[in-house]
Amino acid sequence: MSTTAAELVAQARQGIRETTPQDARSNSRAVLIDVREPAEYASGHIPGAINIPRGVLEFQVDAHPAVAGVSDPALSNKDCPIIIYCRTGGRAALATQALQSMGFSDVLSIAGGILAWSEAGLPLNAR
Repeated sequence: MSTTAAELVAQARQGIRETTPQDARSNSRAVLIDVREPAEYASGHIPGAINIPRGVLEFQVDAHPAVAGVSDPALSNKDCPIIIYCRTGGRAALATQALQSMGFSDVLSIAGGILAWSEAGLPLNAR
């Protein structure tokens, strides 16, 4: 039996924590990761967000200085608070689930993604 993308996202959401755009904005300790593709990020992103596309997230997150504080993946900080977002929340839910599986203990997904952020009237940056 096959599973649809929507079913994968629904399953992921059952095992992750989501946050509102407003609560994400007020969390100044968290690293904010935009898992959209670079062209999407360039068209507008949440201020302070780093772009690590969903397709390479598992390979790059450990080594990113904003997450680990160092460039050596072996020294990464799995307790670093992370907030993930995408366009509507699907990729972010899958990414959050993946990071939890990798041992990251404090990962949140923005419910509704950057669309919910924008609809809430929160600021966006363009490159």
